[in-house]
Amino acid sequence: MTAQKNAEFAFLEAFTAELSAKKLVFPTSLGATMKIRKALSQADISTDMVARIIGTEPVLSAKILHLSNSASFNPQGKKITDLRGATVLLGFAAVRNIAVSIGMKQLAENKFNGSLSAQMDGLWRRSLRVAALAMVIAKTHTRLSADKAMLAGLLHDIGKFYILNRANHYQDLFTSEQTLWELIDHWHASIGSAILEDWEISEDIRVAVMDHRDHNPGSGHKLGLIDVVAVADFLDGHFVNETIAELDWSKVPGSFQLLDITPENIDELMQSTRTELALVLKAIN
Repeated sequence: MTAQKNAEFAFLEAFTAELSAKKLVFPTSLGATMKIRKALSQADISTDMVARIIGTEPVLSAKILHLSNSASFNPQGKKITDLRGATVLLGFAAVRNIAVSIGMKQLAENKFNGSLSAQMDGLWRRSLRVAALAMVIAKTHTRLSADKAMLAGLLHDIGKFYILNRANHYQDLFTSEQTLWELIDHWHASIGSAILEDWEISEDIRVAVMDHRDHNPGSGHKLGLIDVVAVADFLDGHFVNETIAELDWSKVPGSFQLLDITPENIDELMQSTRTELALVLKAIN
């Protein structure tokens, strides 16, 4: 068995064990969680701002949403799919306590070396950008929930966070960074989908996480969350590098047409995303 296959087997074995034991809480960005905890301590903070702040951290977002749909907090069983609704139901005190508990777990596990720490932070920042893009696209080009689109964008690479975290514990299995990222590229979508299923995240978000990279809408396809995430993910590189002017419109995903995103309105979309991202980052700084 090759080193690559050994690494894949060890990862899948660890993932299956954690999934069975219901222990899938793992670090994404410790710095962000500490900032969230501080921001949530403000006495005059609004519900909208709390939801915006929670929405900067993938694991915290999923945990809050999961709890808001649990029998303990939601005995009527009314399905909640956005962070604002979850915040209203749980209350600020519970949200702060959850943020603290996750932050403490992250602190205990935050033993990354320099390279992995930098990669984790970069992945977190990319998730924020895709979340902001998804929110703006949903708000301006669809009738879908902008909050739900933001959550889907935030969680779309959750499998990568898991794999990077496990890599920290199994560094001897990897001969190079290239080996690690080959495994991440191969497994992150299916692992991410399994994580979201374990967290009881809604089916349309799970489908968007699993399939957005290979999504090719046919003639009978109905516009959905997967289209928003596919376009947001595709645009992120151009957004962060400010290369929208170089976009080859003959090669963009089919979801662009469904969403009516064109050369004429793309600049406005980018500006709205910059504004949204600035508001998000200001909330936790």
